[in-house]
Amino acid sequence: MDDPTSSVIDDMREEFEELDALVAGLDDDRWAAPTPAPGWGIAHQIAHLAWTDRAALAAIRDREAFDAEVGQALADPDGYMDAQAALGARRPPARILATWREGRAELAEALRGVPRGTRIPWFGPPMSAASMATARLMETWAHGQDVADALGVERRPTGRLRHIARLGVRTRDFAFLVNGLPVPREEFRLELAFPGGGRDGELWTSGPPDATQRVTGSGPDFCRLVTQRAHRSDLDLHADGPDADRWLDIAQCFAGPPGGGREPKERA
Repeated sequence: MDDPTSSVIDDMREEFEELDALVAGLDDDRWAAPTPAPGWGIAHQIAHLAWTDRAALAAIRDREAFDAEVGQALADPDGYMDAQAALGARRPPARILATWREGRAELAEALRGVPRGTRIPWFGPPMSAASMATARLMETWAHGQDVADALGVERRPTGRLRHIARLGVRTRDFAFLVNGLPVPREEFRLELAFPGGGRDGELWTSGPPDATQRVTGSGPDFCRLVTQRAHRSDLDLHADGPDADRWLDIAQCFAGPPGGGREPKERA
């Protein structure tokens, strides 16, 4: 029987490698290219991933160091992440890349050694090793999307996106809470089309078939929505029901305060 934790760690590593292939051959000028995240170049994106992978490693191996990091983040919730990305981006690109590679390899090894049932602390709720690997996969894909957009590259959707879709569903209540809104009482139904599995793609579903609150449309677009990499008006997603409609305005599958999201394309 396959180990689900090992499987998602393998997928996380594949996501690392796909983004690595995008940036490994860039010259220094391209590392400075602006991305859709205001004030962030490609160097900021990779430096941020290197920092968060190291934070995840500390959460597993050095609780005291991780708690100190959380304390600094709480002291400046609106600026700490940007400051860390800017600090890391000042390094030469070759050093940024090497630091990211070293940290992510250590993290994968550490995650495989986490005992079953252990909860790893994080900036949001504590999570299992499988959930931490899913979160790192999600963030790598999201920041990788910013890098791809900066380079004018269209990435091929992979089966790894289903991890992000599941994370998006699991963080529905968090999105309402962090925005100061009451959590819907009923489950939502999702019906999302992912590439593969036939001419029209493969339908991925979640929630009871008879739910009145529903979200339908493109699976990759749902992943862009919950990682706040695109505005909902630019995505092939449809909501039925007022709670589902509200969710598409506020969805986020990452920890922290409410994200600012992205402007619609015609305004960007």
